[in-house]
Amino acid sequence: MVLIWTQFGVKNKNVNVKCKVRPMHRDDSSNSTSSGESKSDQEVPCLSIKPMGKDFYKVLGVSSDSNEDEIKRAYRKMALKFHPDKNSEADAEDKFKEIAEAYEILTDPKKRSIYDQFGEEGLKNGGGMSMSGQTNSPHYSYHGDAHATFSSFFRGSDHFDIFFGTDADGEDDLFNPFSRFTFSHVGGGGGPHGNDGLRRGRRRLQGLAVIQELLVTLEEVFHGCTKRMKITRRRLNPDGRSLRMEDKVLDVVVKKGWKAGTKITFPREGDETPNNTPADITFVLKDKKHSQYKRDGSNIVYTAKITLKEALCGCTVNVPTLDNRMMPLPCSDVIKPGAIRRLRGEGLPHPKMPAQRGDLVVEFQVLFPDRIPPQSREIIKHSLAKC
Repeated sequence: MVLIWTQFGVKNKNVNVKCKVRPMHRDDSSNSTSSGESKSDQEVPCLSIKPMGKDFYKVLGVSSDSNEDEIKRAYRKMALKFHPDKNSEADAEDKFKEIAEAYEILTDPKKRSIYDQFGEEGLKNGGGMSMSGQTNSPHYSYHGDAHATFSSFFRGSDHFDIFFGTDADGEDDLFNPFSRFTFSHVGGGGGPHGNDGLRRGRRRLQGLAVIQELLVTLEEVFHGCTKRMKITRRRLNPDGRSLRMEDKVLDVVVKKGWKAGTKITFPREGDETPNNTPADITFVLKDKKHSQYKRDGSNIVYTAKITLKEALCGCTVNVPTLDNRMMPLPCSDVIKPGAIRRLRGEGLPHPKMPAQRGDLVVEFQVLFPDRIPPQSREIIKHSLAKC
C-alpha cells in the first residue's frame, strides 16, 4: 500500500499542495515508522487548488505582484471608463462597483494578504476555512459606496476636474447633468440601502449635484427675500423602473446680506433613476447688474457725476440709498476726479451680523466741458493764475 500525507504551502493566489509519498509494504509494522523522515520519502506536487470567487487582479487588469501605485493607476483608468455618469452601457454600473470592490481589497494590506492566500472565499470566511470547507467566521461582503470611493480617490486631483468638468470658478461643464433640468422663476421677492437590482446591503449611488445660478438684486439682498424656483425633474413611478416627468416649486430663502457665491442646497430634489438616489440641487447666488450701484462686499459704490464748476467751487450731492431715501452730501473742498466719500452704515447688511451694515461709497466723476467761450477762458486764466 501507499501512505500519503500532505503539507500545505500557500503562496500568492494559488494554494500549492505538495504530497510527501513513502512506499510501505504489507509486512511493515504500523509502529515501525521512526520519528524522522525516511530517506526514501519524496516530496512531489500532488495538485494545485485555485481559490474560488472573483479574480480582482483581473478586474483591474493588473498582475498579482503589482504594487500599490500600479493598482491605483489601473483603478483610475477603469473607474473613469465605467463610471455610470459617463458610460451608458447597461452593465457599466455593476462593472464600476466591481472595480471599486477590487480597489478596496487590493489597497488594504490585510485584506489583500487574506485574498492572496485564500481568494474571495477566504475574505468571506474571515481569513480561513475549516477542514470541512464550512465557514468558521462571519461572511465578508462588500458594503462600500463605489461612488464615495471614486470621489475620495479623485477629489482634489486633476483627474476629478477633468472628469466632472469643474473649472476654477467651481462651475460644472463637461459632464454636468444640469442640462437635464428646466428652471424658471415663478415669482416672489432613497434610504441608505438600495434595491431594484442592487445587491443587498449596498448603498445606492447618488447623481451629481445640479448647479444653478440664482440672480438676485441688491434690493433683495438688502431686505432678504424668498425666490420661488420651478424645476422639472425625472422621478420613478411606483413600479420602481419607469420614469415620469414632474414639476416642483422650490422656495429659495435668501437672507439679508448674503454674498455672491453663497450656495443653497436642496438635498435629493433632482433627477431620480432606478439605480440612483435623487441628485441634490444647489443654487448659487449671483448679483444682478444694478443701474446705480456696484457691490463691494457689504459696501455699495455709487458714482456721482458733477460738473467742473461744482468740483472747483463746491456743491451738495443728493445720494440715493437702497431703502429709497436721499442722503445730502455737502462737498466744500475741491473734488478731484476719482475722489471718494463715505456714508457710514448705508450699505448692505453683514451676512453674519445683519444688524450691522457696510458703507455707501460715493465715487466722484468730474464732467469737463467740451469747450469754453473766449471771454470765460480769460476770466479762468486770471482766477487760476496762482493755482
